[in-house]
Amino acid sequence: MGYKILISPRAQSELENIADYYARNSSIAPQLFIAKIKEAYDKLEKNPFYRIQYKRIRAVKIKKFPYSLYYIIHEEKYQVCILSCFHNKRDPQKRPGK
Repeated sequence: MGYKILISPRAQSELENIADYYARNSSIAPQLFIAKIKEAYDKLEKNPFYRIQYKRIRAVKIKKFPYSLYYIIHEEKYQVCILSCFHNKRDPQKRPGK
């Protein structure tokens, strides 16, 4: 049984802002970004047990983009809750859960 992906309002807003940013600079980049996000969701549905970054919060990098999805796992419900999409070069003290 695969895990269900839940996206927090914060993460949804961040993803939309990132796609909008890429849309201002390229016609292809937003589509590629969305495709890579979907790939990350597929990976998380199959196996969400990536390294813990802080307390219960885990992260998976988005291929070809400088972002990571931060999430927590609700094992009893088979759910993965995406908390944030965070730029890898930003101040680490501002990462979700810090």
